Amino acid sequence: MSEPVMPMKRAGEAGGVPPAEAISPDAPVPLADFVPEAESPPPGPLLEATGLSVGFPVMSPLAARIRHEERLLKAVDGVDLTIQRGEALALVGESGSGKSTLARALTGLLPLDQGQIKLDGKVLGKRRARSDMRRVQMVFQDPYSSLNPRLTVAGILHELLKVHRVVPRSEVASFSKELIGLVGLTEDALPAYPRQFSGGQRQRVAIARALALRPELLVADEPVSALDVSVQATILNLLQELQSTLGLTLLLISHNLAVVRHLCNRVAVMYLGRIIEVAPTEELYASPAHPYTRGLLAAIPRMTAMSEDAPAVTGDPPSPLNIPSGCRFRTRCPIAQDICAREDPALTAKPGDGSHVAACHFAFGPVPAAAAETGTDAKSAVVDSGR
Repeated sequence: MSEPVMPMKRAGEAGGVPPAEAISPDAPVPLADFVPEAESPPPGPLLEATGLSVGFPVMSPLAARIRHEERLLKAVDGVDLTIQRGEALALVGESGSGKSTLARALTGLLPLDQGQIKLDGKVLGKRRARSDMRRVQMVFQDPYSSLNPRLTVAGILHELLKVHRVVPRSEVASFSKELIGLVGLTEDALPAYPRQFSGGQRQRVAIARALALRPELLVADEPVSALDVSVQATILNLLQELQSTLGLTLLLISHNLAVVRHLCNRVAVMYLGRIIEVAPTEELYASPAHPYTRGLLAAIPRMTAMSEDAPAVTGDPPSPLNIPSGCRFRTRCPIAQDICAREDPALTAKPGDGSHVAACHFAFGPVPAAAAETGTDAKSAVVDSGR
């Protein structure tokens, strides 16, 4: 299904609204200003994050002492993440797991409490140079609130291109037309305001704005979750086309594992502020190692009947103000044991396959016999005794 087409007047008329055009593989798109020059990229990953932690102070010091809770909400807590050049990496997890906070930290929109970020081997400081910030751009979840409602599309793009001096001033108008054409809109979109667009059209404009600075890494924070189902596929296809054509590196944040399978090469699963499993996409779907990942996969809606004993994530995640001891997933885990309350598992590689890592004591071994035999009763006993 195509995006909804709104009534349109001629360009320049009051209230003129641009049409929504899906990307056609047969339509020529000028890419001369976007395709990177043919040169060998530096060795190693494009971006490497080590020990990232981001927290937010909550409550007053007096209230914190009365409630015996920490005053720092740990949204991201010791994250290690590597993004290879040219790949599409998915970051998935429940709402509140810290995905958006991690994305904003990687793009420099939030300061780090601990850890460091390397871009092409260069450590990025607390205050990034403008050239480094241009290399990592973000597409936000809500396209309406991320666009300036007082500026037309042309005004949004022109301001950005002039401030960052992407092209000479004499080429700003022509470059803006290329950007709009790149995301599947016509030149009639330039004199329109964000309020005149549908949700899918606004997201296309937001993507064009992010591409204006010619980034190497594009971070898409749930770019389709605020859109109609009929429009989501067109935006995902657009991102896939841009990633392939322009040689972009893509970090796609989503809570929908069915979406990322269509687009990404590798998947990182996040829970309560920490990465708990990373694997190639097909490997993760075929053989998930962490109980939380198995629960997420089991929760994907299907048209066929599901097994009654299929694993699923039950209960609510603990408060990030009071993270459980040991494994932070143990209070919801169907195979939790005593060791899970004592020791916090580190990311461990699958024997013979270093590309698949998981943070679980039983990730690549047999399921504990007691949990396999007693099922829910064993889980309840561990939760009641370990909290």
